[in-house]
Amino acid sequence: MYLADETWPDLGTYFDEESLAIVPLGSTEQHGPHLPEGTDHMIAEALAREAAERTGFLCTPTINVGVSPHHRQFHGTMWVDAPVFRDYVESFSRNLTYHGIDRIVYVNAHGGNVEHLQEVGRRLHETETAYAIEWMWDESIPDLVDDLFAHNGPHGGPKETAMIMHIANELVHDDRLEAARDGGLTQWEDMDVHGARTFYDAADNTENGVLGDQTDATPEKGEELFEAASDQLVKLCDWLDDQPFEDLMPEPHVRERE
Repeated sequence: MYLADETWPDLGTYFDEESLAIVPLGSTEQHGPHLPEGTDHMIAEALAREAAERTGFLCTPTINVGVSPHHRQFHGTMWVDAPVFRDYVESFSRNLTYHGIDRIVYVNAHGGNVEHLQEVGRRLHETETAYAIEWMWDESIPDLVDDLFAHNGPHGGPKETAMIMHIANELVHDDRLEAARDGGLTQWEDMDVHGARTFYDAADNTENGVLGDQTDATPEKGEELFEAASDQLVKLCDWLDDQPFEDLMPEPHVRERE
């Protein structure tokens, strides 16, 4: 069920019976010369809506702009400051709890959002408002990602390229895959110096903004990734729905249990 497509009486029926919502989040930022700037939010929405279709749980509209200032040197990248993002997502989530939602899965496809979504989840948990957890699609299937690609790359690499080939192949510039690989990095082991991260922006490391070997991506691999990640998301939603709410809430202060 997709919230924006429903009428309010029909949504009332859902809220009477269910208490879980799926919230897709991503970014609008550079993904090299071959992928659209909407790559992350397109992947997040596709996975969230697939899981909602398979489970019957509610999928909300997508949060399309995230924490992406580290890509700001590249044309068109959009971002909001981290505190603004956290406050917005928390407000968005409390909006859902007003209607009776008490557990939320943040379907995230942008690494820059991770720590901030986890912080929002901690706030909601601490106040016993809701149980909200962050889920990254590629982290749910790490072995498959490793098996499919020799030089994966954390940004604009073959895993994201393959996923967009599956979701919206018409937006992939197939004729630029070699240029993406050759203008980026396929090896990046030396980015740290004596254990310290010595860069802040994507432009510090790569001229075209991407990492990995994009020529290794195919629509077939993208479909395999999509199906495997969707399976994991469905299982997560079903697991979370089965948990008693009181078991998800914080433990009492240790002195109270003595």
